Amino acid sequence: MKKRMLAVAISLALGAQAAVAAEANQAPKVQQGNPDLERKIDVLTEEVEKLKSSMTLPEKTEMKSVYGLGPAASKVYGVSRGLSIGGYGEGYYQNLVSDKGTGANKADFLRLVTYIGYKFTDKLIFNSEIEFEHGSTGKGGEVSVEFAYLDYLFNPAFNVRAGMVLVPMGLINEYHEPVFFNSVLRPQVEQTVIPTTWREIGAGAFGELAPGLTYKAYVLNGMNASGFSADGIRSGRQNGAQARAEDLAFVARLDYTPTLGLTVGGSVYTGNSGQNQVIAGQRPDARLNLYELHGVWQYRGLELKALGAVGNIGDANVLSTGKAVNAAVPERFYGWYTEAGYDVLPLLKKDSTQSLIPFVRYERYNTQDEVPAGFTPNRAKDIELWVAGVNYKPHPQVAIKADYRNFEPQAGTKADEVNLGVAFVF
Repeated sequence: MKKRMLAVAISLALGAQAAVAAEANQAPKVQQGNPDLERKIDVLTEEVEKLKSSMTLPEKTEMKSVYGLGPAASKVYGVSRGLSIGGYGEGYYQNLVSDKGTGANKADFLRLVTYIGYKFTDKLIFNSEIEFEHGSTGKGGEVSVEFAYLDYLFNPAFNVRAGMVLVPMGLINEYHEPVFFNSVLRPQVEQTVIPTTWREIGAGAFGELAPGLTYKAYVLNGMNASGFSADGIRSGRQNGAQARAEDLAFVARLDYTPTLGLTVGGSVYTGNSGQNQVIAGQRPDARLNLYELHGVWQYRGLELKALGAVGNIGDANVLSTGKAVNAAVPERFYGWYTEAGYDVLPLLKKDSTQSLIPFVRYERYNTQDEVPAGFTPNRAKDIELWVAGVNYKPHPQVAIKADYRNFEPQAGTKADEVNLGVAFVF
């Protein structure tokens, strides 16, 4: 209705302006020296320009992170009112170069994402992410809601969020837009130990307690322990899809930015995962505790990152019943990584808006660190990973990437990879 009224107003104003102009052309002697008529024409012209501007999207939008989300996911917080649209996409080619075994090279348009947000008022906001994976639902892909929530912004220190929310753990789970991490694929620790992208149904609070000190705290549906395996907890995510909610969980996160460019923080997740299911003739609590610490330091072209996470699972002996001796659900699992990258392009061209970032990352993760009595840790799940590559950004919202991933499991072999990728965000 508002748009229809604006369109009518513009049409009337343009019509009036045209009529006045026609009258002026037909009777220039009448218009000349008539200050009142000239003033009316100026007012009409100014109002028409204002109406045009209000119906036109701005040519540039600032890409800025809000509340820990990626810049594109944050766009709805920057609009004055109404609809916002953003998104990102990424695809890659992978070539297996050693220890290939029966593996195959592949090309995959990994995901195309659309952000749709709506700002009802300055305080009431809806935000969502809809993801299309692997190019087609007919070939192993899927369409998923990654998050969909309502925010009510009371004040900077206390705000409320409810819906399908991203679990606020690690560096990638909330801030996962591919232009803003260097490697072609997400860090392996933040796929295996922290099962990115991890989202559940929940509600909670977030805000800034003091300058530079932010928090999030949610109550969520718990994970589903029937999906836990020797590979960890990733398949225990319920992702808001008719999720069992017999057991609830709690997650909290703190981040502190004492000075520009430096952020340190951590998070904790705890909750039962048994969901009142009968497993091996019992109803285990299967309590999951997951802890992580992280830090990022940016100085000029240099960026350093570090993250460590450790988890433990209760009743792992029950969950492991009936599994092979070396395929137990772990009692304890962990992972950590460090990364360094440097944007060398400003050294070559001071005022360039492009980036060229060589980087290196070391990861260590083990989903079989401790297993129940009677089982043997699968040392093939204890992996060192070196990643080296380059991230070229011809535009701040576009990335062309290449990297080499060298896997070193403590037992057996795992193919090394050369990955080439493209990514964009808008």
